[in-house]
Amino acid sequence: MQIKKVIAQAVRDSRGEKTICVIVKTFKGKFITSAPSGKSKGKFETRSYVGSLNGDIGVINGINLSKLNNLNLEKFEDLKKFERFVGKKLGANSLFAFEASLLKAMAAENNQELWRFLNPRKINFKIKSIGNAVGGGLHSQGFCGKKPDFQEFLFIAEADNFFDCVKINKTAYKLIKKFLSAGFLWSKKNDEGAWETGLTNEKVLQIMKKVEEIIRKKYNIRINIGLDIASNSFYKDREYIYKNPFRRLNKERQINYIKKLIRKYNLFYVEDALEENDFSGFAELTRRVGERCLIVGDDLIATNPRRLKKAIKMKSINAVIVKPNQIGSLIKVREVIELAHKNGIKCIISHRSGETKDNTIADLGVGFRCDFIKTGIYGKVREAKLKRIVEIEKMIKK
Repeated sequence: MQIKKVIAQAVRDSRGEKTICVIVKTFKGKFITSAPSGKSKGKFETRSYVGSLNGDIGVINGINLSKLNNLNLEKFEDLKKFERFVGKKLGANSLFAFEASLLKAMAAENNQELWRFLNPRKINFKIKSIGNAVGGGLHSQGFCGKKPDFQEFLFIAEADNFFDCVKINKTAYKLIKKFLSAGFLWSKKNDEGAWETGLTNEKVLQIMKKVEEIIRKKYNIRINIGLDIASNSFYKDREYIYKNPFRRLNKERQINYIKKLIRKYNLFYVEDALEENDFSGFAELTRRVGERCLIVGDDLIATNPRRLKKAIKMKSINAVIVKPNQIGSLIKVREVIELAHKNGIKCIISHRSGETKDNTIADLGVGFRCDFIKTGIYGKVREAKLKRIVEIEKMIKK
């Protein structure tokens, strides 16, 4: 593959904040990737930029093209050579955007879609959609000075194909608005396009159960309920401090509370139920309820193979969030996913709160055989990922 030009520049994400976009030009065309931006970041994430966004842009724009072309980038494994070439000069956002654009160019050289280039074998299409319907925590402002403490309230439809999963999640999204806004005209959305509310965690869950029942009766389709608790956002001085309603829970009481919610509301999915250092707490929750619910690590793992190995050893989780720009290296992203598959851990490739219309994670999710994609239900930057998987589904099932 002969690279003609590499351009890095700043673009705006869905929150209007600057993020990086990398363009790789070859004789096959122009290949573009923009990186998302997370708001609630765990401390184990790799830094987005080495010094600053502008600093990383300068490094990329100053790359010697002849030396880059001497790497002979042709296949996925060649990214190892590229990573040695750039060393530690780029942060995670920049490395992800650069590598993804290189991969798209490599795929084009082989006249393949990115997902197919990543996985030339026959793909058993299985990916499902996890949709963020109601927001709280750091992603939301709430209503009348109140909001749920949990960050995301999620729907996961169990339809036979991805298109119908997306359709049912959208139906649930519209239904829950009617319950949330009953009695007044109001339709405010948060960073991720999820509905804002001043209700408590359990009030929202009660409404979700009503929606679940309506979907099941009207469409004869099961729709599961999930939570992203994002415990780090309200963990302080070894306690989980809730504001709506106020309560202080130690580790054991937090585990018991989450266990009660899982059983009471038949939850299918619970992400970051405990703070990001608590491998043993995750393990205890998984031991108690892991057979009936996905106990998911996000901040706990931070898409880091080393941390996932520790979680596997301690039996901390049975599902893991994969956010490529948490780690930057797509070599390590694949390592995390393969390690999870090998150990029976479900993989959820995920968006970030500050997004662009870039749909790279859709191809990565299918190509790397992830079990779920987690994104918003509403909004162009969220729907771009879902539409891309619908396109891929059609290609695979032709």
